[in-house]
Amino acid sequence: MKKYFLTSLKGFGMGAANVVPGVSGGTIALLTGIYGELLEAINSVTKKETWTALRSRQWKAFWKEIHGSFLLSLGVGILVSVLSLAKLMLFVLTNYPVQTWAFFFGLIIASALIMFRSIKGWGVSEVLFVIFGAALGVWVSTLNALSNTPDDLWYIFLCGAISICTMILPGISGSFILVVLGKYDYIMQALDVTAFNIPVLLAFGGGCLVGLLAFAKFLNWLLARWEKQTLLVLLGFILGSLVKVWPWSNTEALLEAGVVTDVAQLSAFPMWEWAALWAVLGVVLVVGLEYFSTKVSK
Repeated sequence: MKKYFLTSLKGFGMGAANVVPGVSGGTIALLTGIYGELLEAINSVTKKETWTALRSRQWKAFWKEIHGSFLLSLGVGILVSVLSLAKLMLFVLTNYPVQTWAFFFGLIIASALIMFRSIKGWGVSEVLFVIFGAALGVWVSTLNALSNTPDDLWYIFLCGAISICTMILPGISGSFILVVLGKYDYIMQALDVTAFNIPVLLAFGGGCLVGLLAFAKFLNWLLARWEKQTLLVLLGFILGSLVKVWPWSNTEALLEAGVVTDVAQLSAFPMWEWAALWAVLGVVLVVGLEYFSTKVSK
């Protein structure tokens, strides 16, 4: 039960990360030690053994093949997080942008350092892989958002298929991709528990399912053949994504929240004391979760 409770907490963290434009749920999965099992569980849907067990009504074998207990625990955590935090995330990002981004900046820094420590045998080629990943991360994080995108269900389906790929890819935020595709606010409003938009959610969910199955298989293939190189590129992605969560990078949000009244004031890093405090809290959260995870696994 401790293991499943901890998995649900990790799922809660993934869900919270996925509703924030700039933070990747895949980063949480990777740094909390469940990334490999997550990919295996997703890929099990397309395995012959899974469907054989289902057709022959071997329920225990089927449940084991799909990592049922793991997925149930993780899914509960993600669902509770997304439904409870969607409006909260919009609120804190609007009203407390410096503190919120600083918290996630600290979280990502700590996560990257833990991942860095776990990779053995560093050399020139390893550094080049990280630099390559970081360059891609910076490029994706600085993409401009599309405007005047359609609200048609086919486009919502496409947004789901694309964004879910990045939701399981460490270093790239699925929510940020929704911002780039021009549909972040639209999907967040559809998720509002007081006014669910069922057709939109079904189309988005269908796209997520298709994209998830296809991309997880590709990632699993990469990790099976080039595990170290893939992890190095993912580490670079995580580091590159820091440009998106720098607390003073979103000038428009800072002006709307009243943090600054003029762009020139950003050079003094307003509210840096609060930013430092929340960044430290982000680091403490990751370190604490890593410590707790290690204790439970023993």
